Amino acid sequence: MASSPKTASRRASSRGTRSRKSNSKAKAAAPAGLPKDEELEAYRMMLLIRRFEEKAGQMYGMGLIGGFCHLYIGQEAVVTGVQLATREGDQVITSYRDHGHMLACGMEARGVMAELTGRQGGYSKGKGGSMHMFSVEKAFYGGHGIVGAQVSLGTGLAFANRYREDGKVSLTYLGDGAINQGQVYESFNMAKLWNLPVVYVIENNKYGMGTSISRASSTTDLSQRGASFDIPGDQVDGMDVRAVKAAAGKALDYARSGKGPFILEMLTYRYRGHSMSDPAKYRSKEEVQKMRQEHDPIEQVKARLLGEHGLEEDDLKAVDKDIRAIVNEAADFAQIDPEPDPSELWTDVYA
Repeated sequence: MASSPKTASRRASSRGTRSRKSNSKAKAAAPAGLPKDEELEAYRMMLLIRRFEEKAGQMYGMGLIGGFCHLYIGQEAVVTGVQLATREGDQVITSYRDHGHMLACGMEARGVMAELTGRQGGYSKGKGGSMHMFSVEKAFYGGHGIVGAQVSLGTGLAFANRYREDGKVSLTYLGDGAINQGQVYESFNMAKLWNLPVVYVIENNKYGMGTSISRASSTTDLSQRGASFDIPGDQVDGMDVRAVKAAAGKALDYARSGKGPFILEMLTYRYRGHSMSDPAKYRSKEEVQKMRQEHDPIEQVKARLLGEHGLEEDDLKAVDKDIRAIVNEAADFAQIDPEPDPSELWTDVYA
C-alpha cells in the first residue's frame, strides 16, 4: 500500500536527520600539551593583555580615554596561541578590538596606552586612538574601524608576500559580525584565485555588537564560509591556547607552502560588552559567569602550570606582580606624556 503524504514526509525528515548527523564533524581530539616554557610564555602574554585591558577600562571610566574602546577580555588565547605559531615577519591586521593583538606582536604597553590617551608617545603620535595604530617594526598593520575593511587589506598584504616571494603569511583577523560583509567574500575569491599566503582568523565571540550570531547568520559554522571558493577551514576551541597554537601552525604551514588561504574559526567569548558604552543586556549574567568559571583561557593555563608543570602559587604571583608593574607604568606614562603639538595636524597627511 502506498505511503500517505504525512508518512512520506516523516520518513524524509528522519532520513534528513540521519544524514545531518552522519555529516557532522567528529569531535576534535584533545590538543597536544605545550612545553613548560611555552605555557609560561602564553600565561604571561594572556595576563598582560587582560591586566592591560582592565586598566584601560578603568581609565576610560575616569574619562582619560575618549572615543570608543573595545576590550579583548576573555579572548586572550586566540591571538596568543596564533602568535606562538608564527615566524618573524608574518603580518597581523585586525579590526578595532585590537589592543591584545598589538601586545602579542611585541608592541610596548606604554606606547599602546599612550595612544589610547592621545599622547605624543603613542604609536600613532596620539592622533589615532584605540582603533587606529600600527607598527611596521612589529609587522602590525593596524586595527581598523570599518567593519570588514581589514580583510581586503590583509589580502593585499598576502598579495605583496607572494609577489616578493618572501615566505611571509598575512594573519587577517575578523569578527563574526563582519563575516557577512561583501568585501570579505571578494577577498576570499581573490585569495584563492591567486593562492595567496593568508590565514583568515575569525574570532567568533558569539555576539556581533548586541546580536547573537544565530539571529544574524543563516549558517553558523563560519569555518566553512570559504567552501564555495575551495578554501579549507577548521573550527577551533578559542579558549584553549594549546588548540589555537596547533590549529594556527597547521594553517600557517598550509598557506606558506603555496596552497593558498586557510580559514580558522576561533570559538571564543568576550566577558565585557561590545565596547565600553555597551551594557550587554542582551545576555544573562549567568551565561558570562559560566564561561568565566568553566572556560577561562588564563585559568586553564594556570591550572596546568601548577599541576603538570610543577610551578608554585608564589611563582605565578610573581608573574602577576611583574605584569601589574608594567601596566601601571604604562598608565602613568600615558597620563604625564605631553599631548601632540598642534603642528602634528599637518604631518602624515597625503594630498
